[in-house]
This record gives sequence, structure tokens and C-alpha cells, in this order.
Amino acid sequence: MAQAEIGLIGLGVMGSNLALNIAEKGHAIAVYNRTTSKTGTFFETAGELRERILPCNSLEELAAAIRPPRPIILMVSAGQAVDEEIAKLRKLLSENDIIIDAGNANFHDTVRRFNELEGSGLTFIGMGVSGGEEGARHGPSIMVGGTEQSYARVEGLLNDIAAKYEGEPCCAWLGPDGAGHFVKTIHNGIEYADMQMIAEIYGIFRDGLGMEAKEIAPVFAGWNKGRLNSYLIEITANVLAADDPRTGRPMVDMILDRAGQKGTGRWSVIEAQQMGIPATAIEAAVASRSLSAMKNEREAAEKAYGGLVLDQKGAISHDDLELALFAGKIGAYAQGFAVMTAASREFKWNLPMGTIAKIWRAGCIIRSQFLGRITDAFGLDNQLDNLFMAPSFIEMMKEAHPALRRTVAWAAEAGLPTPALSSALAYFDGYRQGRGTANLIQGQRDFFGAHGFERIDQAGEHHGPWGSHG
Repeated sequence: MAQAEIGLIGLGVMGSNLALNIAEKGHAIAVYNRTTSKTGTFFETAGELRERILPCNSLEELAAAIRPPRPIILMVSAGQAVDEEIAKLRKLLSENDIIIDAGNANFHDTVRRFNELEGSGLTFIGMGVSGGEEGARHGPSIMVGGTEQSYARVEGLLNDIAAKYEGEPCCAWLGPDGAGHFVKTIHNGIEYADMQMIAEIYGIFRDGLGMEAKEIAPVFAGWNKGRLNSYLIEITANVLAADDPRTGRPMVDMILDRAGQKGTGRWSVIEAQQMGIPATAIEAAVASRSLSAMKNEREAAEKAYGGLVLDQKGAISHDDLELALFAGKIGAYAQGFAVMTAASREFKWNLPMGTIAKIWRAGCIIRSQFLGRITDAFGLDNQLDNLFMAPSFIEMMKEAHPALRRTVAWAAEAGLPTPALSSALAYFDGYRQGRGTANLIQGQRDFFGAHGFERIDQAGEHHGPWGSHG
């Protein structure tokens, strides 16, 4: 076999599937895993794709197997493991070779690594890859950060392996250094909010309306044919319809209600807070996963306080729940894109918002037809501060927010938690309130700390007539 076009280090689930994807698209790839037995097993099970795979038992062998200039993808655990692999590769690689971190890295680490490699002759790319195991194998959404020149050298291969939407690759260069990994982080934050809102609607069906999983599944399947058409709604219907092979009961009823998280959701909230951008629906989703982990405490609290308060007149309609979920989804995306807009200015990335929405239309976890509307909105105005102000979104929210209001109110009366939906509603109401209540907060701050405030009728900083109480 001729030398490989690209190398890959790390043959876990994501790395193995990405390597098979690359080979299947006609590109020769050299692969290495620290546990060499895993490399051998991967190669033996690759079937006919083995003719384009070069298994390597050392990093030296990997470097020798790739045609210069050498691009090498790292698919190892985020954090120290990435730095360790970079340190090893620096001793083996030559000028113009590219190290591509395709893991879920913190974008601050990506910026640091990019800067550390400057002047070394090597180039660093931080690449966000979304779509999970299935996406890695058959076509993910790919978000690239680095120099345009380094992206140009791997663009063809990345376009080949990326998901396609109407024939267009869901892959793009988004900006320098950490831009790609930052966008992936916000993608995951929106994903958290989307999943949490779906779970809250499921909770209303299950606990508020007394429906079984098999009854709820076709409702979500029906919604997937309309305005809520998306990967997450589709798989929700499938999860709810599945039976447990061991007990015959609905699989979802056999799953413990404790949700895990790997950090990207928290990072998205931290960055939003650092930039002073409200991302309350995402925050609520992250907090809800943390609350879900407190299983024993929640069970004790239920015994102490009692359960639901289902004594209301009338039930919430399925149409209201569909519209409420749609409105909440708009709020989550509005917040996510507002955070990216702020970051683009803060880090001088000039993120192409319309392009980001386009490459999320296929391959990634939050893919949905809804993203086409976002693409159109930013296509008209890349400087749009908030999706709530795009003309098409104004019309959609006017139709949908009354249903969100009714849903949140109904759930609150029933004692059903809807933290993400409630936060999305409060964010929307706060955003559209021309005269808020922060004037009182400013008065309080000046009273106890002499922080000063602005007046509505005079420029400059002012203080109130608090006298000796200040």
C-alpha cells in the first residue's frame, strides 16, 4: 500500500468509527492506539476497508506511514492526554505537519495549544465533531478552528467524510485557534437544553396526563412530521416505543432517572456567564442534570413534601405542548447563538452564524429542519444580535409563546418541574420588556454600596438621597 494520506491516534468508539469513515470514503489512513491489541482488533474487524488502513504499533511507525505533509487526528480523552500526545508528536513530526484535536476539548486549551505550537513549524487545528458514534461512522458535522491555510490542506478529506445536507458538506472553517471547539461547546449547550425540554414535556405526559410510554411515543412521532422535525424528537419516539428484552416493560421505565454529563454543557454556561450573556435555558438544563444525580435526596424530599397536585380543571392540550416545546426550542437557540455572537466579538473570530446553522442541518445531534430558518435569518444579517429579532422568528414566537405560557402555568399548578421551559419563557419575557425592574436594583446597590446609577433625564453617574442610610 502507498503511504497514508492521514493518521489517527485513539481507537475508542469515536476514533474507530471516524477511521472507518475515512477509509470508506477512499482515503488511506494510518492508525495507532496506545494499547496495541486494540489496533490489531480494529484492523481485523475492518473487513474490506483493510486495504486502505495501515495499522501501526508505535508513533514512530505511524509518522513514517503518512505521506508528508502529515495531518494526524487525535481522538483521545480531552485534557492531559492531548498534551501528552502533542509532546510525543513534536519529536517525530516535521515542518508543515498538522496536529488535529478532534475531541471535546475546552476551547481555552485549544487556544493555548495553538499558541504553543506557533513558531515550531507544526500547525494545530481544533476540530469539533458532532453526531456521536453514528455520525463519526457515516458523516458527522465538523466545526474547524485554525488557520485557513491548514484547513485548506485537509478540506477535501473532511468534506468527503462529513454529513451531507442536500449534497452540501456539513463542514466549515469557522475561525482561528479555538473557534471550532467553542462552537462545538455551544452546540452541546443547546443540545442539553433541547433534551431537557423534551424530557419536561415527557414528564407532563407521564405524570400530568397519566400516559404510558407506548401512548406518548406516537405523539412525538407525529410531531416529528411537523415543525418539530428533528433528530432528537425522532429518537425520543423510538426510545419511548422500545421494550426491555428482560422484562417486556417499556425500556424507558426501566432506566434510572439519573442523567450524566461530560462537561461541555457546563463549559457553555461558564462562558456565557463570563461574557455576561444570559443563557438561562441552558443553565437550567445543566442544573437539572446535577439535580437528577441527587436521587436519594429527591426521594426523601418527596416523602417529606408529598407528590403532585393534580386537582386542576381541564388538561393541557397536545397542541399546546407541541407549541410550547417549539417556543422553548427557539429560546434555547436564541441564547446559544447570542453567546456565540458575543464570543465572536470578544475573541475577534468573526464567526459565520449562517454557516454554523448550515453545517448543523445534518450529522449533528441537534440537526433539525428548524436550522434552515436560522440559516436564512443570519443569511440576511450576520450581525443579528438575537434570533428573537429576526422577522420570521418574531412571527413564530407570537404564535407559540402563549402555548408556552399556558404549559408552564399548568405544570406549576400541578407541581411538575419545567426548569428549562420556564427559564426560556422568563428569558423571552425579560428580553421583550422595554422597561424592566433593574432601576430598583440600582437604587438598592447605591443605597448599600454607593455604586451610583444612571438617570433617565441626565447623563453621568448619580447617587440617591439616602442620607445616613447609605
